[in-house]
Amino acid sequence: MNVKAVVFDIGNVLIEWHPERYFDRTIGPAKRRALFAAVDLHAMNDRIDLGEGFRDVIYAEAEANPEWRTEIRDWHDNWIQLATPPIAHSVRLLRALRSTGAAVFSLTNFGVESFAYAQSHYDFLEEFDRDYVSGQMQVIKPDPKIYTMLEQDCGVAPENLLFTDDRADNIAVAANRGWQTHLFEGPQGWADRLVEANLLSVEQSR
Repeated sequence: MNVKAVVFDIGNVLIEWHPERYFDRTIGPAKRRALFAAVDLHAMNDRIDLGEGFRDVIYAEAEANPEWRTEIRDWHDNWIQLATPPIAHSVRLLRALRSTGAAVFSLTNFGVESFAYAQSHYDFLEEFDRDYVSGQMQVIKPDPKIYTMLEQDCGVAPENLLFTDDRADNIAVAANRGWQTHLFEGPQGWADRLVEANLLSVEQSR
């Protein structure tokens, strides 16, 4: 089927997102496990991805858990170190697609302020034709509403969208809507899929 727009997730597709790894490095694996068992930090982050204030949510969570105040505040104060490094091959694929004139969108669970911060740090995040950021839309994947909003805004039929994401639940909802999909398990597989779809040559996909 013809592809009229390529849609990228960002976390673990273009930028590695492993907060646990950051805390393993800064406080050690045992203390990190205790922290994540005591405080649902991923649920906290979901609130930011739904549009609540970046600093406000994290600092309130820190005050609600004073025994972990310093570590929780770190989620805000050193956030860019949680969202690193960029996945270089994926960035090259994004830029290769743009060089062909292909329409390239982002569809990402990201806070309003944290996305702007990430854009200031990673220039490739400013290179999409359209950004669909959950914090701005106030709905997160895999809620079907976010996919509907993208379809309605961009005007591309579902069957003409090719979407990659590292989470199977996010992919499943898109596939059920008729999108072409690719479960991201590494940049080479994504590169191969783009070649298969005749969007890039083998040389462009490297």
